[in-house]
Amino acid sequence: MASYVVMEPPGRSEKVDTTTFVRDGFTWLGFLVPPLWLAWHRLWVEAGLIFVVMGLLSMLGERLGLGLAGSLLSLLVSFYVGLEGQGLRIASLRRRGWHEWGVVAAGGLDDADTRYTLETDTPAEARAPAQRIVPDAALARPTQMGMALGLTHTPGKH
Repeated sequence: MASYVVMEPPGRSEKVDTTTFVRDGFTWLGFLVPPLWLAWHRLWVEAGLIFVVMGLLSMLGERLGLGLAGSLLSLLVSFYVGLEGQGLRIASLRRRGWHEWGVVAAGGLDDADTRYTLETDTPAEARAPAQRIVPDAALARPTQMGMALGLTHTPGKH
C-alpha cells in the first residue's frame, strides 16, 4: 500500500474538489526526465535549476575528460529528483498557502480519494476522540527528593 499526502488549498470552503494527493515515494518519471517532470508539476524554478546543473555537469565532464564520472554525476542529480521530487511538490504547495490535511494509506489514487472523502464527511461526533499526546499533569510522578546521578535539576540548589 502506498501513502498519499493530502494537501488542501487555502480557502477550502470556497473551492470544491481541489484537494491534491501527492504519492509519497520514488518517482520514476522524475528520475528519467527530471526537468520535464518538475516543469509538468509547475516547479519552474526547480526545473530550471536542475536543467542548468545537469548541463554544467555534462559540460564539465566533457571538458575535463571525466567520461563515466560526468555521467554518474548527472545520474546522481536524476536520482535526487526521483527520491525528493514529491517532497519538492509538497514544499511548493505549502509556499502557495496550501496546508497538509494528513496522510492516507491506500492501494491507489482512487482509494485514497475515497478514504479522504469518508473521513471528512463523517460528523465530528461520530469520530473517535483524539488521543491525548500531552499527559495530564496530575498523573505525573512527584519530583525526586534524594540524591540523583546525572544532569538533574534540584529546585532551590544552584
